[in-house]
Amino acid sequence: MSTLVTNIGSLVTNDPAQGDATPLGLVLDAAVVIDGDRIAWVGAAADAPAADEAFDAGGRAVIPGFVDSHSHLVFGGDRTAEFNARMSGRAYSAGGIRTTVAATRAASDAALEANLTRYLDEALRQGTTTFETKSGYGLTTHDEARALRIAAQHTEEVTYLGAHIVSPDYADDPAGYVDLVTGEMLDACAPHARWIDVFCEKGAFDGDQARAILTAGRAKGLIPRVHANQLSFGPGVQLAVELDAASADHCTHLTDADVDALASGGTVATLLPGAEFSTRAVWPDARRLLDAGATVALSTDCNPGSSFTSSMPFCVALAVRDMGMTPDEAIWSATAGGAAALRRTDIGRIAPGARADIALLDAPSHVHLAYRPGVPLVSDVWRQGVRCR
Repeated sequence: MSTLVTNIGSLVTNDPAQGDATPLGLVLDAAVVIDGDRIAWVGAAADAPAADEAFDAGGRAVIPGFVDSHSHLVFGGDRTAEFNARMSGRAYSAGGIRTTVAATRAASDAALEANLTRYLDEALRQGTTTFETKSGYGLTTHDEARALRIAAQHTEEVTYLGAHIVSPDYADDPAGYVDLVTGEMLDACAPHARWIDVFCEKGAFDGDQARAILTAGRAKGLIPRVHANQLSFGPGVQLAVELDAASADHCTHLTDADVDALASGGTVATLLPGAEFSTRAVWPDARRLLDAGATVALSTDCNPGSSFTSSMPFCVALAVRDMGMTPDEAIWSATAGGAAALRRTDIGRIAPGARADIALLDAPSHVHLAYRPGVPLVSDVWRQGVRCR
């Protein structure tokens, strides 16, 4: 079956060859034809070909489905008490992860999967059609491997993050834990993952440890990505660029050399404003990165400790309000930017041959996602050509 989505008032394609020839490729009075799981045609509604069925967008805006390229959705419990304490004045540190580790180890596979699908459904209702998610809350070979098996049933973008923090079981032997992460645990986890990640930060893993972990993963066919420079200045960004990581994520504390490295390399700077919002930390400077020529993605970092939001629209609004991005830049970064961070060309855009992932907004323009923060503007979503809501 083919579907003509017509009477689109404003269509973001992320294809500069379309419409206004900007990075957003904005087309007014537009239509899209979906055939199977792919986009078959894009253009002016007056020129649209016939299809098996039609859907009237009512003059509203359509954007590509959001691409959430950084999340932590396989976990047990929550950290309400920690959040409450932080909002009362306690500083955030990497160590809080241990609370979730204990809850995740205690949870059954069924409970972990139910939790995962709950947040995936929540994200889909807000327009997210592609997501990446990580292990990292088990920190044993068994628990890391089962987290990845569960995640792989729901997405192809699965990341091995055994190096989230040093396991509490190895508190007195961090070198031994690095050996585990790069040895037995990696062997068990690599078949279920596409990516390998490491939290390169004070309280987690230093530059030498991170390099060893990422290099071992790459030898197993996993592609690096790095939690980099979130809480302090450090080697994470430089290491990500050196190893041709797909993305350096957080990028809150950057030197001029870090910015230059991101601008000149192929590593995407993925910014996670939900983390700064919920930890009251300094905001990443998106404007500085964009002006230098770096590719920027936006993502939720959805996790129970430092960014418990599944809402890409919320992150778009934060990026515009507090990180120096324009609405056009934020939408691009939350869609095409996320696709770049996952090294994908079939998502994050609306163009012939791309996957048919689109979101219809109950608004005349994509700008309303920042203009009307907190309002549930996504009214309909198509994922792989299927209308989901």
